[in-house]
Amino acid sequence: MYAVIKTGGKQYRVASGDKIKVEQIAADIGQEITIDQVLAVGNGGDLKIGVPLVSGATVKATIVAHGKHDKVRIFKMRRRKHYQKHQGHRQQYTELQIGDIAGA
Repeated sequence: MYAVIKTGGKQYRVASGDKIKVEQIAADIGQEITIDQVLAVGNGGDLKIGVPLVSGATVKATIVAHGKHDKVRIFKMRRRKHYQKHQGHRQQYTELQIGDIAGA
């Protein structure tokens, strides 16, 4: 059984037992959260698509870790104008262990 969930402005296809990195969620490590923004639920050949969400469907996940992604380097330059700008950014993430998928 799998589900398509929406969190942090992005969509993820998850199955039970998967580990995914999502945008940071304000919760403690080891805490179990429930994601109720489920866009689709599939089980073999059967697929249930929501309009826009599947009513009654939930995904339970456990927070494994918090961290930062690799640095993204931003470099801007205007040729012949003596202009260079260096910038960097590290996006924070939360790692989730997907548990039970309940598709109503």
